[in-house]
Amino acid sequence: MSSDRRKDSAEGSSRSTGAGNQQQQQQPAPLSRYESQKRRDWNTFGQYLKNQAPPVSLSQCNCNHVLDFLRYLDQFGKTKVHLHGCVFFGQPDPPAPCTCPLRQAWGSLDALIGRLRAAYEEHGGSPDTNPFGNGSIRVYLREIKECQAKARGIPYKKKKKKRNQIIKAMAIDEAKPSKQAA
Repeated sequence: MSSDRRKDSAEGSSRSTGAGNQQQQQQPAPLSRYESQKRRDWNTFGQYLKNQAPPVSLSQCNCNHVLDFLRYLDQFGKTKVHLHGCVFFGQPDPPAPCTCPLRQAWGSLDALIGRLRAAYEEHGGSPDTNPFGNGSIRVYLREIKECQAKARGIPYKKKKKKRNQIIKAMAIDEAKPSKQAA
């Protein structure tokens, strides 16, 4: 009788293990950090549009709604941006705290727009009508970048490649023997 119990319990455990394996195979792989953030950002933007008075559908959304969304998010920022009248304006490392507001960092906004731009197209939007890729969004981000750079005393200057460096790199590539010849 005890051998019958062992047999039943062994069969029962093998059945439950088999069912567990099937459940694991049916579950999709977990999303990457980028994909999870993109989904959260898309849902947040959708909720923002729904909360407008009157609510705005995604098909009616334009670059002005996106700019308003970025301005709305600014109040939740964590980056100190010194105002023109602040004694620490233009200093990279201020020696004391001040009352200047906290804003969204330019890099965070830039990354957000990139994720929302991709999400818009993944949800059936046309690249031609993508409000996140509008020129006015790029201008807004550039202004934020320059304003924050001045406030912190860090000039953002685009690095230019020297013509000689490009020519040298091309010469090195041409001098390397190809793998197909060997």
